[in-house]
Amino acid sequence: MRATLIYGAGDVRVENVPDPEIKLPTDAVVRVLRSCVCGSDLWPYGSKPHAEHGERIGHEFLGVVEDTGSEVSNLQRGDVVVAPFVWADNTCDFCREGLQTSCRHGGLWAAEGNDGGQGEAVRVPQADGTLVKLGVGEDSALLPSLLTLSDVFPTGYHCAVKGGVNARTTVTVIGDGAVGLSAVLSAKRLGAERVILMGRHKDRTDLGRDFGATHIVAERGEEGIERIRELTGGDGTHVVLECVGLAQAMDTALSVVRDGGTVSRVGAPQYEQVNLGFPSFMGNVTLTGGVAPARAYIEDLLPDILDGTIEPGRVFDRTVGLDEVPAGYQAMADRTALKVLIKP
Repeated sequence: MRATLIYGAGDVRVENVPDPEIKLPTDAVVRVLRSCVCGSDLWPYGSKPHAEHGERIGHEFLGVVEDTGSEVSNLQRGDVVVAPFVWADNTCDFCREGLQTSCRHGGLWAAEGNDGGQGEAVRVPQADGTLVKLGVGEDSALLPSLLTLSDVFPTGYHCAVKGGVNARTTVTVIGDGAVGLSAVLSAKRLGAERVILMGRHKDRTDLGRDFGATHIVAERGEEGIERIRELTGGDGTHVVLECVGLAQAMDTALSVVRDGGTVSRVGAPQYEQVNLGFPSFMGNVTLTGGVAPARAYIEDLLPDILDGTIEPGRVFDRTVGLDEVPAGYQAMADRTALKVLIKP
């Protein structure tokens, strides 16, 4: 079959790889209907040292069950399913606590010999615990929005949930990428009436308004901090959702959070330290967040997509075939695409 491999910074190729097959009785094989490029894929795309042999890449996909191992009981051939961006048994103590990213028997796509999601098919370990049946056909118009359940939408939702967003909180979202826009949609879904989106790309912030942002702040740095302070009577917002992962974004978050408030982070951190000094201590500021256990949120978010209440798939603004994936990476790196959908 064909699949995407990364050889180093700026070097993504689509090549022939062995077809996936059942190795363990808890496995399934899924034929991919839709996949996508994640913002976190851009970090290795921008900095990975070059290697002689490529590595599989991609961790977001949905598709059709083609085969199952002998111990798989909840799935059958023909089911349309979505896979969270980590696989898990969904039964261990961490999974039962809603922390499938710490599953004792789980793992990562495209790591340690596991298939990546940006290909024609995937061997899925722990299939019963990992895959979620969607109840739609292979040609459903909802597939783009359903694909967001794999990562980007639950990541934004996790950020808002960990931040404690509710109808009584004001919210700042830092970042107008797909995760930031998903965080806006999530804050709105959780009842926030005032959501400030920090972003400077008009096409993205326009979508952010559609998703529920009430104010847009295009300024960055000290100017951006001052603008949010102006909008909040000098106080800042109860919750800040940091969806970028850069040190400057975290510094901004800590500068615009209200005393007694919470900064929640889901941007993959490209920094080692957080400036939680005396001002944050005196302000009783809470820092929370982390990698999103997407599997924990899928059943909650799925009905709103199926009935059309929300349309998170609008974050996809470009669709490519599998052979066009390298161009899709470049488009996202150049910021000429927000999020690239892959249709094998």
